[in-house]
Amino acid sequence: MTKKRRVILVTDGDSVAQRAVEKAVSNIGGRCISRSGGNPTPVTGIEIVDLIKTAKHDPVVVMVDDKGSSRTGQGEWALYEVANHPDIDIIGVIAVASNTQGVNGIEVDFSISRDGKIVKGAVDKDGFPKRGNVLYGDTVDIIEKCQVPLIIGIGDIGKMAGKDDCEIGAPILTKAMEELIRKSSKKEEANDKQI
Repeated sequence: MTKKRRVILVTDGDSVAQRAVEKAVSNIGGRCISRSGGNPTPVTGIEIVDLIKTAKHDPVVVMVDDKGSSRTGQGEWALYEVANHPDIDIIGVIAVASNTQGVNGIEVDFSISRDGKIVKGAVDKDGFPKRGNVLYGDTVDIIEKCQVPLIIGIGDIGKMAGKDDCEIGAPILTKAMEELIRKSSKKEEANDKQI
């Protein structure tokens, strides 16, 4: 039996987001599937799974992007295929807010604000906390159809008025990834105690 690969999904993949993701992944010592970057996502979920399996170690970070479409686009289908693949263990999803109209949005467990603070509810595209837990983005609606343990909201990665710029180390996205890993490790420890 092959060991499941541990994966973080990020619902953004344009060129600015890709640079931020690559920087944040380097900060956490993970592996980034750069070929999943693009606006919209240029590869299928099954192709992404094959790339994940060749990554040297976990966690493996994957980008998915619908290029602003309110319908279920390429990024969401890729997310669905990866999240529901039997060889993949999703640590969590970093759900990126956008101004896309006509989406249902997704309830987040918590968010990281543009100031790097953990906030209980959702945030907007600029990383400002907003009322309620529902985050609106162009590549998030499908998450509801996936079994993921944790959903962290975040503003527009690599941007947020320079607060997440990769020139300063993409600190907001890095914090979101660190929180996912920390909470995932705690959950594993709790599960090990129950066995």
